[in-house]
Amino acid sequence: MSVSGRQVALAVQAMLTSVTGRSCGYGTAPTADDKPTGNTIPYSVLYELGQVAGFGPPFGDADADARVYVQISSVGTTAEQVSLHADKVRAAFLARVPGGGRFANPINVAGARVIDRALDQEDGTTVTSGTYTYVQRFALTVSSSAG
Repeated sequence: MSVSGRQVALAVQAMLTSVTGRSCGYGTAPTADDKPTGNTIPYSVLYELGQVAGFGPPFGDADADARVYVQISSVGTTAEQVSLHADKVRAAFLARVPGGGRFANPINVAGARVIDRALDQEDGTTVTSGTYTYVQRFALTVSSSAG
């Protein structure tokens, strides 16, 4: 069974919106109607970057799992603002429950389970026409088995 990149992206979008308290657009800037903050800066934009199959369990179907890549671009009006928002995004992905090892913020994918995640690449801040963007790429290991 394959993993739906769209379902993973939607789950990541929901987690980021909930944890950061800021809107997150899917492939584009959020609209004025997006919850919780519309297109008010700072916000995030999520991009699907594809996936690689074959990360399955050693004694199971090697094609049952995939590594799914997403890019999160934090957008702000100052370098400090965008850096702070990127810190919140990184923490949302990587924070763990003390003493338990579990991730603090679940990514709930319909029909699948995120079993690991990592910061894959961090490009940092760029500025274009007075708008600052901080780019981070995350890798999520996803099992198509919801069990």
